[in-house]
Amino acid sequence: MTVYAQDSFDLRLEWGRDGVTALGPHCAVLVVVDVLVFTTTVDIALSRGGRVLPLPWRDERAVEAARAAGAVLTRGGLAGIEGGRSAGTTLVADAAVGEWTLRPSSLVTLPEGAFLAISSPNGATLCAAAAATGTTVLAGCLRNASAVAAAAVELAGDAPIGIVAAGERWRDTPDRRLRPGIEELLGAGAIAAAVTGRRAPSAEARLAALTYRAAAGRVGELVAESVSGRELVAAGVPADVVLASDVDVSRVVPVLVDGVFEDRR
Repeated sequence: MTVYAQDSFDLRLEWGRDGVTALGPHCAVLVVVDVLVFTTTVDIALSRGGRVLPLPWRDERAVEAARAAGAVLTRGGLAGIEGGRSAGTTLVADAAVGEWTLRPSSLVTLPEGAFLAISSPNGATLCAAAAATGTTVLAGCLRNASAVAAAAVELAGDAPIGIVAAGERWRDTPDRRLRPGIEELLGAGAIAAAVTGRRAPSAEARLAALTYRAAAGRVGELVAESVSGRELVAAGVPADVVLASDVDVSRVVPVLVDGVFEDRR
């Protein structure tokens, strides 16, 4: 173990793919947080009685595996946001044609029993990577923060719990570097604040929890005014931001079982 694994702490927090690599092998439970929008989308899908297969971004082998498993492949990315200048028309049209996408608002009428395969560059990719470390993977967001925190405590027992804030990607850099987002900090902080019985949370976990508590009552405002929130609003999908900003409205606990998110309740 190294300092990057935050050893000696029983509640840990890190960012992005490197955070999964650092914490995954040393934590009994790893909670991936991608508030805007993958883990919010998973919460909505599972609350409707569906299941979600997270796919690594742009991995054709994973796509073929999803087809073989009988999952419905959703359109990748945030539609127009990933696709260019025609974003507004494309995004608004999704719901009208009944197309399931990465966007949580496209799944509010998902039929019970639906099995979706969803790819995203952040949350879905991190969940697939976390599973490869051998840890138990949960999908957390603001909507299910307390429920996921309670489940993480139960599943981990006396072993460490890790929280990984997915973050976003800078769109104007060749390597699409990690861009920490305040929405992820708030989501991770909400979960860290709700975790009980941990004797030694790391400084990273404590700071996230303190940040969330300090933002009490202003979470929706802060998420909407974040770079990621304004990006979605400008693209014509403010409903996604509203859905993602609701705190503790869901008791869904998405747990990855054989590569598929199911509700643990």
